[in-house]
Amino acid sequence: MYRLLSHTDLDGVGCGILAKLAFGKKVKVRYNSISGLNHEVERFLEAGEKNTFLLITDLSVNQENERQLDRFYQKGGKVQLIDHHQTALHFNEHEWGYVSVEDESGRLNSATSLFYEYLIKHEYLEPSNAVSEFVELVRQYDTWEWEKNDNQEALRLNSLFFLVSIDEFEEMMVSRLATNDHFFFDEFEERILDMEENKIERYIRRKRRELVQTPLGEYFAGVVYAESNTSELGNELGKDYPHLDYIAIINIGGKRMSFRTIHDHVDVSQVAGQFGGGGHAKASGSLLTDEAYQQYVIETFHLEPLREDAKRNKHNLKKSSFGSLYENRMEETFLLYPVNENEWAIEHNEVKMEEIFETFEAAESSLKRNFEAWLVKDDIFVSYLMDVVRKTKGKG
Repeated sequence: MYRLLSHTDLDGVGCGILAKLAFGKKVKVRYNSISGLNHEVERFLEAGEKNTFLLITDLSVNQENERQLDRFYQKGGKVQLIDHHQTALHFNEHEWGYVSVEDESGRLNSATSLFYEYLIKHEYLEPSNAVSEFVELVRQYDTWEWEKNDNQEALRLNSLFFLVSIDEFEEMMVSRLATNDHFFFDEFEERILDMEENKIERYIRRKRRELVQTPLGEYFAGVVYAESNTSELGNELGKDYPHLDYIAIINIGGKRMSFRTIHDHVDVSQVAGQFGGGGHAKASGSLLTDEAYQQYVIETFHLEPLREDAKRNKHNLKKSSFGSLYENRMEETFLLYPVNENEWAIEHNEVKMEEIFETFEAAESSLKRNFEAWLVKDDIFVSYLMDVVRKTKGKG
């Protein structure tokens, strides 16, 4: 017999689907939170099931269970831990641990892709086009390659995962992958996914109006309360507000936090690690600890949400040779303009600021971080220019 303990997200459940394809009725699968895993492992060890092969995927155990599992293995017990998170690399010290963040070509791994390779290598499962395509969609979604590759099918797979129960999704995928040559969404799924995309777009529009920003340590973070569509929300807010180093998404009801970034210079798994969590460089999570609650909730609750840049302008455009006009809540104006091809400057209330920036992006980032300014609409820009012309003529 086999027992698989895995995570509750798409990557973790992907491992469960592969286990059922490989072992059928010989495997019992349980999906766990990070904390729940340790209770499951404790119960397994207490039961002393030496004839059951314990598989742990997409999660890692605490230090005490690590010691107990090693003792179990040394006494002849069967156990295999497979993970892809940086924080779990120390499990490679054990014969029963296999953790790999990326493959030889530098491509990021997921637990599902690693488990698929393991099952094929040990001849538990025959490779197939349908399963390989499913595994790659899970891998791209979990590692965020879907965003770089604009792989909408990977995104839709995760959306479908959240539209049905885990049991329904698991049963549906096992049947589909076992009986078809290629992976696909059926006609009904396509329709509900189209509806879900519209719903997510509305949700993100609403959350844009609730985002606040705050300096935290060496970073500038955006903070928003949300209980669903975490990845899509974090990705879109990150692209809308690139001056923010990362987005912190607070799930008050679930007492959890998610961290997302679009930047290569930020590793949000390190941010999550400060609160006992972990994950990937661009997508991580943790419990909402007392310390995290103080920093991300109490200290930001009074802050005003960021204002969005004007979107339908024809004249007041970013990177314009005429300059781009911003303002803030104090009704201060900021004209961001090119000095030459390699320098950008800012006029604050028509007075040139001392700092010179190498790029437009650097200048705008400074403007948004220090003054919470936004790109104004065309009518305000035109009025500003007319006012400048009047003042110039008056001086003449």
